[in-house]
Amino acid sequence: MVVDVGELRAARAILGNVAAELGQPAGPLGVMVETPAAALLAHELAREADFLPVGSNDLTQYALAADRGNPAVAGLIDPLHPAVLRLIARASEGARAHGRWLGICGGVASDPRAAPVLVGFGATELSAAPAAVPAAAVKAAVAAITTDAARALAARALACATAAEVRSLLENVPCA
Repeated sequence: MVVDVGELRAARAILGNVAAELGQPAGPLGVMVETPAAALLAHELAREADFLPVGSNDLTQYALAADRGNPAVAGLIDPLHPAVLRLIARASEGARAHGRWLGICGGVASDPRAAPVLVGFGATELSAAPAAVPAAAVKAAVAAITTDAARALAARALACATAAEVRSLLENVPCA
C-alpha cells in the first residue's frame, strides 16, 4: 500500500541492502498502485519505480470508501465508477510519461467490456482472474478493437459522470 515516493525509496534501500548481503544485483522494483494517493502521484512514483501495476480491487475499495468485506456497503464497489477510471488513467499517464510498464489486475481486468478501456488507458497487460481465462472473452474483446478506437473509448468513458453511464457506453462496444 504505497502512498508516496518516500516509501518507494525506503523499499529500494532495503532491496539494495539485501541484494548486497547476498552478493547479487538488486532486481527491478515496482509500485502496486492500490491507493488513490499512489494513483495521484503516479508521475512521481514512475520516475523512480521500474513498473506500475494497478491493483483495481483495492483501488476501487479505497477510492469509493466502501469495504468489500462489509455487506452493507460492498454493493457500492464498482470498478467502472468514473472516479476509479480516472485514477487508473492517472496511473497510466504517469507510467507512460516515464516509459514504465503498466498492467491492471483485479476484477476489472477480467471484464471483457472494460478491457478495451483499460487498453485505451495504456495497459499492456491485463491479469484476469483464472476463471475468466478459459473463456478468452477478455482476449477477444481486446482483439476486436484498434488501439485508436480503444483510446477514443477510454476518453469517452472518462467523460462519464456515473458508473451507469460508463456501462451504457460499453454496451455499444463490439465484444466477442
